[in-house]
Amino acid sequence: MRLSDDALVLVAIMPKPRDMDIARLLGWYRIPLKSAPKILHPDAIAFYQTSAFSKGHKSRIECYAEVAGVELTTRAELFRDEPEHPRASEEYFKIQLRGVESLPHPILADEWKRFTFFYTTGSRIMTAESIRGLAMNARERGDVWRVLREREEVYGRTQAGSEEDFPEELPKELLFLLGNLTLSGLDLEPK
Repeated sequence: MRLSDDALVLVAIMPKPRDMDIARLLGWYRIPLKSAPKILHPDAIAFYQTSAFSKGHKSRIECYAEVAGVELTTRAELFRDEPEHPRASEEYFKIQLRGVESLPHPILADEWKRFTFFYTTGSRIMTAESIRGLAMNARERGDVWRVLREREEVYGRTQAGSEEDFPEELPKELLFLLGNLTLSGLDLEPK
């Protein structure tokens, strides 16, 4: 699947190779409810591989997957072989995937490696060479925010909140606090 240029892509952390195996073989990815973006209705997810991956595969995005659906469940339901896990009763979003695809080339982290989640576009995922290249300009941020609001109206709010939580114009700092929805407001220049 080639992403359309205007596809809404959630960049998410892929913590361990085991999690990538789950995405590839079982077709799902999990996000803890307590750290999930406020609105969770992407077209695709791009997976940022942490330092737990082997040399040559860590600190980069190599894969993405189209989102087939989202459901709320518990960790115990996701991992039935771990009923005694300390977070077994915590709620997670189970993101169902339509196959994991490789990007034409990896997107490297460079010096900047810390984030939770943020949104970008299909065109940026397909062309960026570094995470810095995923940052959106003001017009793109506005377009993404409008799409998220429209999807929230169609699919319902991902997490409970009042209408005041979703004003027409959102300051960049608040976007960051609501789930790192954009990188554009951050200073990504090396110090």
